Formats: sequence, C-alpha cells, structure tokens
Amino acid sequence: MALPDYEAWAIFATVARLGSFTAAADELALSKPTISKAISRLEASLGTVLFHRTSRKISLSTAGKSLLPHAQQIARDGETAMEAARDTTHLLRGKVRLAAPLSYGISHLAPVIADFMCAYPEITVDLQLDDARVDLVDEGFDCAIRIAALPDSSLRAIRLREVTGYFIAAPLYIKRMGQPEAPADLADHDCFLYSNTPSPAFWQITGPDGQIANVRPKCRFQSNNGDVMLPALVAGRGIGYLPDFLCQPALDAGDLVNVLPGWHMGDIALNIIMPPSPLRPARVDALVNFLKDHLR
Repeated sequence: MALPDYEAWAIFATVARLGSFTAAADELALSKPTISKAISRLEASLGTVLFHRTSRKISLSTAGKSLLPHAQQIARDGETAMEAARDTTHLLRGKVRLAAPLSYGISHLAPVIADFMCAYPEITVDLQLDDARVDLVDEGFDCAIRIAALPDSSLRAIRLREVTGYFIAAPLYIKRMGQPEAPADLADHDCFLYSNTPSPAFWQITGPDGQIANVRPKCRFQSNNGDVMLPALVAGRGIGYLPDFLCQPALDAGDLVNVLPGWHMGDIALNIIMPPSPLRPARVDALVNFLKDHLR
C-alpha cells in the first residue's frame, strides 16, 4: 500500500484557498510547475479531477469540493505536528488568520492586537474585518471573533462575556415622537434595522419577565453595519437596536437614551470560535489565550 502524498494534499489545500497556482507557488516558495505536477500527481492517484482549468482561472470540481475539507485537515495536522517537534522558541512564529466584525474590530480588537504584536514579535497577524459571517474552514481562518448567539455546530467556541443590546433613540426624537411604552409601539416609529441577521425586518423581543413580543418595525434606515447608524440616531432620526460596545459612550454622554428598559433581542455573547480540530499551532493558541485575557 502506497503512503499518502501529504505534500500534494497540502498543495491542493493551498491552491483551493488562494484560487491560483501562481499564488500558491508564491506562498509556498515553490515553482509553478512543481505546484502543477503535485496537483496532477494527486489527481492521478485519486482517479479524479480536482480542478476545472481554463486559460484564465481554475475552479474546484465536485470531487475537489468534497475532498477539500480532508486536504485542509491534513495540512493543519501536518503543520501542527511539525511545530510540536520544534523547541518553544520556534513555536511562536508564523502567521495567524483572524476574522472579526468591522466595528468591534476597529474599536476594541485593534488595540489588543497592537499589544499582542509587542508581546509576540515573530507572529504575524492577518486580520480581516467584515460584518458578514465567515466560514472558518473554507476560507482558511485560524479563529474568529463572533458576536452572536451561537447555533450548535462542530466549531470550538470560547464565550468571553455577555453583550447587552439596547433600544436607543435621541432625547430629541423622544420629545418629537413620544416614548414607546411597549415593543408593539415600535411599529409606529421610524426604526433602524441591522441587516446581517436572518430576519432583519422581524424583531422577536424578550421582556424582563421572559415574555416574548413579535414586532415588524417600520424601517426608516437599514445597514449591514451598526456604526453607520449612530450619527442618524444621535441626530434624532429614529429608534435603533445596538450592542453595548457601539452605543454605550453615547448613552453615557446622554446623546442617546434606552427607550425600552429591560427589553432585549436574543442572548448575544462575545465569542472566540475555532475550527473543530483540537490540534492548533502554538502561535494560534498564543493569540487565542491573549484575546481571552484582554478582550472585553
């Protein structure tokens, strides 16, 4: 029985992630012919085509899509095993890919990353900020910050803290339009909707005694980013629902007020999530542990 071609599997995972033989050759410091031969060798051993090739681009075949998770796992496990064989000094080096929501990444994560870079000068951080939810495995991320109620999945998660959400408006808006006394009143107010949710136009709101209110708010403004709502909210243009890390300074300053005290939408938390495998390079563990100790 022939041994698996681990190099070819790792090259396959890299080409799939980067979408280019040339880019994979650059990242792996190999020649493009070496990359091409490795993929052809793997395809021959498997008896199937992994990529559809044209003169301008490549795309994964059906078989390639099915086999990619196995290639990614082989590449991760191989890298972890190599690092485990080195001494501690050499473990803490290399690149860590991290994803995070845009607003939280700028306001809270960026200062922590700066401190991490000082503490670990040989670790490179590739931070991608986007409010859209990323697929850690398919997109090649080592870990991600996720602010949400996490569904059951195979991903590993570390819960850092609860995140409180508030229904907020400017005192000017309340003076002009009146204070909502109950969630149902929101249907008569201009509301700001956050679109990166499964049902942005439908609000399920939980009260202080656990009662549930279902509301279809009147949409005045909708965005996939919470930060862009703040200026219009402070200017008195409507009512929004934002997490504490975005609106707390404006609440403390009196620019916004909590218009439905005790009411909230969902149980939101600040989480670090990671791919399912318990095997991680030491540099990834270093970043995760640093974030656990410093993020709030």
